[in-house]
Amino acid sequence: MKKLIIIPAYNEEPNIVETVARANKLSPDYDVIVINDASTDRTREKCEQNNIPHLNLPINLGIGGAVQTGYRYASRNGYDVAVQVDADGQHNPEFLNEMEKVLIEEDADMIIGSRFLENEGFQSSFMRRIGINFFSGLIKILTGQRITDPTSGLRMAGKKAIKLFSQDYPSDYPEPETDVQLISRGFKVVEIPVIMNERQGGESSISPRKSIYYMIKVTLAIFVEVSRGKGFIWKR
Repeated sequence: MKKLIIIPAYNEEPNIVETVARANKLSPDYDVIVINDASTDRTREKCEQNNIPHLNLPINLGIGGAVQTGYRYASRNGYDVAVQVDADGQHNPEFLNEMEKVLIEEDADMIIGSRFLENEGFQSSFMRRIGINFFSGLIKILTGQRITDPTSGLRMAGKKAIKLFSQDYPSDYPEPETDVQLISRGFKVVEIPVIMNERQGGESSISPRKSIYYMIKVTLAIFVEVSRGKGFIWKR
């Protein structure tokens, strides 16, 4: 199988080289592509200096646009598996083999790495856990499936999900919305337990000020996605 690690990066100069090095060391059978989301620091220069495969976006598209760029790259280049790994060092590439194994054995369309199935490692901040629990409950009510870590960015997509995401992906704060996007269309989404780290450097794109906007925007988007999914016939 052709397998790809997508690393969206915005101002990740302190972390990008180490993140890619760990991915290459722990998952050598995966290709890596960094999506440089018009960073204003030296992320691009770090990629160039270290011969890291990367795409440079001419304008900042946000996390959704950067990740979708990765999925489009995966789709156009015939990848069978694509996994999103954050550039800030929070995600551990050593879990990719287990995610891939479950993807195949369960005939799943997406695997989510969950911090909360076994509650090990970094568990996020208290305020963010409130939001995570809210979205987990909302997704359960609307789709019937419990996703314990709906905001997890460590997620692996199979070929059918890659095709869908390359065509249709939320513009920002995409994770809970894409969970609903797949489930409401009959795709199979499975969680496995993983251990995550605290951010190794830089700053999160979700500031306290943006948190309220995040909650409202994503909640409305989820309701829209459910209504779209129920009337949508996906030709897989």
